[in-house]
Amino acid sequence: MSIPENKPRKQIILGAYLGGVNHHTLWHLPEAGSQIDFSSFEHTARTAERGRFDFFFLAEGLALRERDGEVFDQDVVGRPDTFTVLASLAAVTDHLGLAGTINSTFNEPYELARQLASLDHLSGGRAAWNVVTSFDAFTGANFRRGGFLDRSERYERAAETLATVRELWDSWADDDLVIDKEAGVFAPRGAGAFRHSGPQFDVAGRFGVPRPPQGHPVILQAGVSPQGRDFAAAGSDAIFSPYGRFEEAREYYVDVKARAARLGRNPDHLKILPSASFVLGDTEAEARERSRWVREEQVPGRTAQILLEQIWNRDLSGYDPEGPLPDVEPLVDAPPFIAGRALIHADRPATVARLRARAQAEGLSLRQTAIEEFTRGSFVGTPAQVADALDDFVQRDGSDGFVLGSHLVPTGLDEFVDRVVPLLQERGSLRAEYSGSTLRDNLGLPAPVRADSARAEVTPAGV
Repeated sequence: MSIPENKPRKQIILGAYLGGVNHHTLWHLPEAGSQIDFSSFEHTARTAERGRFDFFFLAEGLALRERDGEVFDQDVVGRPDTFTVLASLAAVTDHLGLAGTINSTFNEPYELARQLASLDHLSGGRAAWNVVTSFDAFTGANFRRGGFLDRSERYERAAETLATVRELWDSWADDDLVIDKEAGVFAPRGAGAFRHSGPQFDVAGRFGVPRPPQGHPVILQAGVSPQGRDFAAAGSDAIFSPYGRFEEAREYYVDVKARAARLGRNPDHLKILPSASFVLGDTEAEARERSRWVREEQVPGRTAQILLEQIWNRDLSGYDPEGPLPDVEPLVDAPPFIAGRALIHADRPATVARLRARAQAEGLSLRQTAIEEFTRGSFVGTPAQVADALDDFVQRDGSDGFVLGSHLVPTGLDEFVDRVVPLLQERGSLRAEYSGSTLRDNLGLPAPVRADSARAEVTPAGV
């Protein structure tokens, strides 16, 4: 590995991702643990903290998925509420950031601001929010409003939700929590007063939780489309990149950092983090054989059919998984055959054409095509080879770090922490000890400047 001349060595950011019941995790193995028991979350979080990771991350699904009207296990099924899990983990960790995926389409700003500020207080400044939107009426049916928002509208709502939440956090000054027992003053008269009027929300009142220890919990987002990239570049502290191949990742890295700079931000204050997995072996050959086994276990024939049904939008159960790709065209205007799936193919015919071209060029079967298309990018090799590859990816600006997941819950991360982390620490690319007290400190992010205009002189009804 060679680091560009005169460039300081970057510190690798690491997040730990605990996968759900889906094709990324081998949840069917005898040695796999529960997706519901607190012990699984605790084990992964404690292991990540032992490895000096920056944060623990949870995805969240708001509806069980359906295939042709029947529920199937390709989702984060049965997982407890994210806030409850993260608040519980705050009690058994000391430094690890606690990041949760919380939907901005179906939650109200006051509720979101209160929950996240509470988590930040309970954890001593370690909360992070992955801001996501929801796209389909199937998920919306679980909520009072129902329906869904068009792409432009959901980004408008998300942007105003985030702005309103920040106004609520800023409605308290850092020194507003007086607690003067002798004078009988808990907080000054204006503490927590806010007013927001906009296209999405018209709210006024008093925010009930003092300013979070971080000022604002860390904001995570993802964005692939131009609109999504602009939204993430404008409002987030870190972005989950969808690109695992270096050239694509580097192009995305440069593009999003440039967008942030054009918006007047310091690009170094926007961290780019793709998801990744790993497979280790005592030799490279052993690691590659193990990786081959894992990928084939992740995507057996039936799973391959279901994954490709998301693209074709039709029943593919009549096609041989070991045979060629289906010769029928995708159904573009039909209702979703797979409902509740977060993966959307805006141009199904183009995606099918791309998969067919690759399958023909590489001689791939239906199942092999699904494996190549849907399994997460892996770092495969000996511990030294994986450490080299991770470090090289980051130092050459493919990313600022990774969100690492394992095919085995909850013990899969142990091997990485025991065998790869020490090598990264030896070369100075990963901290040996935590240096800060908050997640922002450890990520190298500045404290947000409080908006003085956030406080409004309002008297809510009943006060």
